[in-house]
Amino acid sequence: MRIIVFGATGGVGGHVVRQALDAGHQVTAVVRDPDRFAPRHPALSVLTAPDLSAPPALDPCDAVLSGVGPRGRKEGPVASTAVRGILRAMAAADVRRLVAVSAAPVGPVPEDETFLNRRVLLPFIGAVLRDVYTDLAAMERAMRDSGVEWTAVRPPKLVDKPVTGRYRRVVGGNPRGGYSISRADTAHAMLAALDDPATVRQAVGVAY
Repeated sequence: MRIIVFGATGGVGGHVVRQALDAGHQVTAVVRDPDRFAPRHPALSVLTAPDLSAPPALDPCDAVLSGVGPRGRKEGPVASTAVRGILRAMAAADVRRLVAVSAAPVGPVPEDETFLNRRVLLPFIGAVLRDVYTDLAAMERAMRDSGVEWTAVRPPKLVDKPVTGRYRRVVGGNPRGGYSISRADTAHAMLAALDDPATVRQAVGVAY
């Protein structure tokens, strides 16, 4: 499969690139700063896009994956701004499939969620990172309104651990009591969604 990865220097995007190459895909990594991007592989090409709100023309491909997201509360609406540019570039290149990383708090609280999560942790996290989740919610709305075959993968707290491929997944919701997942397994879930029709035009919650 030919895929294009935005945010390839980020924590999730970097894992997407490496795992996609290991799986035998042809990968184009879109980066803002090529000096921060080290991987070399015969199936990898690099495209520089200093401004993701206006990315360059895309080569023909089967899917686009976005690991773009804010690194902090002060970065502004990074994810929604980037995905609008990505969607315009996809439309110009006639690309239909998009998988992007979002976050669990954007989705609904599971009906059987633990009392601690429902009443304490989730409201606290939502209040502290309100601007981040508002940005991600706007990103998801832009994907829904675009008409592309989109998937939003919603992890909870991201940690740095190796890929396992062993995590819970809920299409259209979030796993109960989901506290964390690694960036590597989030990337794994994004790549797995490419071949799963059940995830098209859906948000997918993932967690250990």
